[in-house]
Amino acid sequence: MQRESRREDRGVAPAAETCALGDGRTLAYAVGGDESGTPVVAHHGTPGSRLFASLLDDAAAEAGVRLLVPDRPGYGRSSPPPDDWGWREWRRDLAALLDAESVERCGVVGFSGGGPFALAAGGSDRVSRVGLVSSVVPPAEVALVRLSRVPFAVRALFRLSGAFASVAGPDTVVGQYTDRSVPEAVSRAVADDFHEALRQGATAVARENRSFGSEWAGIDRTPVPVRAWHGTRDGNAPLSAVEALAGEREATLTTAETDHLGTLLDYRCEVLQWVGDA
Repeated sequence: MQRESRREDRGVAPAAETCALGDGRTLAYAVGGDESGTPVVAHHGTPGSRLFASLLDDAAAEAGVRLLVPDRPGYGRSSPPPDDWGWREWRRDLAALLDAESVERCGVVGFSGGGPFALAAGGSDRVSRVGLVSSVVPPAEVALVRLSRVPFAVRALFRLSGAFASVAGPDTVVGQYTDRSVPEAVSRAVADDFHEALRQGATAVARENRSFGSEWAGIDRTPVPVRAWHGTRDGNAPLSAVEALAGEREATLTTAETDHLGTLLDYRCEVLQWVGDA
């Protein structure tokens, strides 16, 4: 696998690494946290990008975690996937990333729409633990999933919302995920992640939301420990679906009186400590 590294032109954004996949595609990712720590791969939301690493970097360093955050195919700088690409195929892409970083085994975290991909990764013998934060659970019946059934609707929506957020500023993006006031650095990190996610348009967002409306085809029962953290006021991903998943898969569930992004901000250090402690 080939690996390249270059500094982003976005000021304080994490460095962008790339590795070549077996079918000629490129996977981009960010590295953060403790360089000598336990490897953990964090899966960004839908939409999201490797710049999600900025929200976890300090917590990862504190937890003694070496953080890897890839752009999933079609987001940021990662190549779009083939038409038949899905959760199971993500395991192969993840294996290429681990090979490029000389990682034999790791923990994985999935935030929001990254949750199903983290669970899919958990079926690999190279994954030790799975942590879910504010996770979507298929088959999901939320607004974006319903909208994704209409051709081009999600792409049109995100073209408009991306343009509006560019003018209105970071708080407009943050308001989609939390009603709390957040520090300026957090607001900027969330907005940068959102805009980088749409670098290639919103095709990846539409594709993933369609998949969230389907059954868990291709995702086996995860053979490793699973733990979930979820807010009781989460309006983006229903708590009831995570409760059902926890019961089905004998996962530990921690709930708190907070919302979608609030859960991540409040528990990111605890999540990374648990996932990395395998």
